[in-house]
Amino acid sequence: MNPAFSVIVLTVASGAGYGMLAWLGVLNALRLLPASPWFGVAALLVSLALSAVGLCASTLHLGHPERAWRAVSQWRSSWLSREGVMALLTNLPALGFAAAWFFAGRAIGVTVVLGLLAAACGLATVACQAMIYATLRPIRQWCNPLVLPNLLLLALFSGAAWLAAAVALAGDPPRIEAVLGVVFGIGAVLVKLAYWRRIDAAPPVATIESATGLGWIGPVRSLEAPHTEENYLLREMGYAIARKHAARLRQIALALGFALPVVLLLAGIAAGVTLGSILLPIAALVGLLGIYLERWLFFAQATHTVTLYYGSDGRARAPS
Repeated sequence: MNPAFSVIVLTVASGAGYGMLAWLGVLNALRLLPASPWFGVAALLVSLALSAVGLCASTLHLGHPERAWRAVSQWRSSWLSREGVMALLTNLPALGFAAAWFFAGRAIGVTVVLGLLAAACGLATVACQAMIYATLRPIRQWCNPLVLPNLLLLALFSGAAWLAAAVALAGDPPRIEAVLGVVFGIGAVLVKLAYWRRIDAAPPVATIESATGLGWIGPVRSLEAPHTEENYLLREMGYAIARKHAARLRQIALALGFALPVVLLLAGIAAGVTLGSILLPIAALVGLLGIYLERWLFFAQATHTVTLYYGSDGRARAPS
């Protein structure tokens, strides 16, 4: 599939934003965050800004961005519409959470309830986003039971890293937030590795024989391409990446997206507040860059069954 910049930014930035929002709601309920009203408002605005950047970027992929509002009209049957609806609904408890924290304090009941509601709505938005891909049966790399937990874990990992950076910049030692980042970073790595092994070993959902219905005759091959020049299907669904490049990019994604941020988070825990306020923002930014590369591979390695008619054999192409 074509790894469109706008869609990658959508999933990466909004995942970090909603993950940060989820941790804000949960950790505030446990009284594990700085009590300053200014910290609460600033951190919540950062989380909403990250999610807004992702949602705004997604409209760039539309043929008619001015019609983006129509995306929420099919919520009964479309996970894309459900994502849009949940993204809009999440803003209500999130903004209420910020207002309650600032004017009434973080410990009051209404603040805690709004925070937990915002956390649940944020994670539900990420889940709807994951289901957009996990329910597309013609793309075997996406129609995979590990896609949903993978996107949720990545959101919680990146969100914890951003929250740890915010706490450090506020002048507090970000121990619990950084520990959560390390734990969920390791969990995200394990699920990602399992996902890669699964898509590398999985058989194709269709072959040229089954797609044409001519398999009873014997092996089938295409004599000539259906089109004489590139078209929409080839631009969007015919993208391919060499195995050696995919293997190298996976290693870079693991290093930038997981290994280096985890090391920086651990260093931030051990270091003082001054040094931690430098290390932890770097960890959040580097992690987001690595997750961007991971998400680029998520799209680039996806193969649609329609490409069988353009010469693809439908077989798995495991990086070597």
